[in-house]
Amino acid sequence: RQPERAVVVTLAMAAEPPPPLEPYPLPTFHEEGFTEKFLRKTRENPLVPLGCLCTVGILAYGIICFKKGNTRRSQLMMRARVIAQGFTFAALLGGMVATAVKSRQ
Repeated sequence: RQPERAVVVTLAMAAEPPPPLEPYPLPTFHEEGFTEKFLRKTRENPLVPLGCLCTVGILAYGIICFKKGNTRRSQLMMRARVIAQGFTFAALLGGMVATAVKSRQ
């Protein structure tokens, strides 16, 4: 003798099949090139490119001073470069925090 099987019918099985889904139009996105993205990011957080330019300028001047033999000025510029890098990093973090806070609102 075989065991009896319980037949389970759920509400979803008893109801008629759902209507077909209407296709929603997919959003279109503008393909952004490097220049457009760079300009947009610069407008969003202008302190980061400014910090990068300061860092590069101080580094270049420090290397020039080193080549000319002015070691005292060269060392001063290397320390200033570290400060400029710190400013750039702080600006980058500040921009990220501002963007995160803006996206939550």
